[in-house]
Amino acid sequence: MKVIFYNTPLAWLQLTRQKGRLLIALSGIAFAVILIFMQLGFQASLFDSATQFHQSLNADLVLISARSKSLSYMRTFSWRRLYQVFGIDGVESISPVYIEFGDWRNPVNGNFRTIYVYAFQPGDSVFKFPEVAANLSKLQLQENILFDRASRKEYGPIALEFERHQIITTELSSKKVNVVGLFTLGPSFGADGNIIMSDLNFLRLFSRYRKIGEIDIGLIKLKTNANAQNILKKIQANLPKDVKVLTHQDFVEFEKTYWQTSTSIGFIFTLGVSMGFIVGTVIVYQILFSDVSNHLSEYATLKAMGFRNIYLEFIVLQEAMILATLGYIPGFALTLGVYDLTKNATSLPIVMTTDRALLVLCLTILMCIISGLVAVRRLRKAEPAELF
Repeated sequence: MKVIFYNTPLAWLQLTRQKGRLLIALSGIAFAVILIFMQLGFQASLFDSATQFHQSLNADLVLISARSKSLSYMRTFSWRRLYQVFGIDGVESISPVYIEFGDWRNPVNGNFRTIYVYAFQPGDSVFKFPEVAANLSKLQLQENILFDRASRKEYGPIALEFERHQIITTELSSKKVNVVGLFTLGPSFGADGNIIMSDLNFLRLFSRYRKIGEIDIGLIKLKTNANAQNILKKIQANLPKDVKVLTHQDFVEFEKTYWQTSTSIGFIFTLGVSMGFIVGTVIVYQILFSDVSNHLSEYATLKAMGFRNIYLEFIVLQEAMILATLGYIPGFALTLGVYDLTKNATSLPIVMTTDRALLVLCLTILMCIISGLVAVRRLRKAEPAELF
């Protein structure tokens, strides 16, 4: 900072001449920085939470119904399609996955709340959670389930009571269930909690809605050194158009695309970032325009002394850069606290990343430079004749 101030004494002195106005300007910029950070943070947490389940799947390729839109709007298809894939050379194993919303009864106060229910064949390696692998034998027993310890507190103190070695028994969709283990996934914008169970328990609980053989997702593991793209093309050529096959990463992007383009949430967050940028630009412009107007006679004097417009305009741009730097620092620091507060309150995965910090810094600098470029139009009108 000393180097910047040493090279820009005039810009720094003009900004610090009225310290109250400087503090107000920095507060406005910090507010705009926080607003941009929060919108980007919420948007990232939306995508991260929406794809946590997708990331947890142990598969190379994923088979879904062609009518499926997202995890919240999956459409079932016959598991015969999945067994057709098993006959293609290069496929090592297949695993069906079932998804449904269930009504979870809080064992403490009796309130009901919607929860995500995932089911699989316990003999398959479907999830990357080590807790699932450790409890496979328990899941094979009737009424046993695993509960997501990161679920919101409205579902009851399940994780706390279980870790105290207390038996947790409650209701799920009007059927008795026993919590025999915990895993960690986390809530999303679609639901606030998650459960994992066996396929047989799933069909017992949701027999009114689901017939045997109707699955939501088909996981495909390939043999070592198998070419995923070649096998994907073979599957597409051999299966009817009522299903579609995706790579694991494409399945993640499939969910992100839905939330970004097919819902209003993605647009709202993008609009919030734009509004924060505009607010910051207006604030900095008002400060710089007021500063130029108040020192118009001084700028005219410098012109009379032989200084060119480009030198004087550079001073204003230096002021903009100083404002951007000093306004970003408190905005960044306060955002870290707000992120922690939001994470604790919502259990959403909202964290600061290096890429986001650099992006907002660049946006802040750009915001201030645009304001400076607009403000210097007033400076060009400063003429030596105004001194008389």
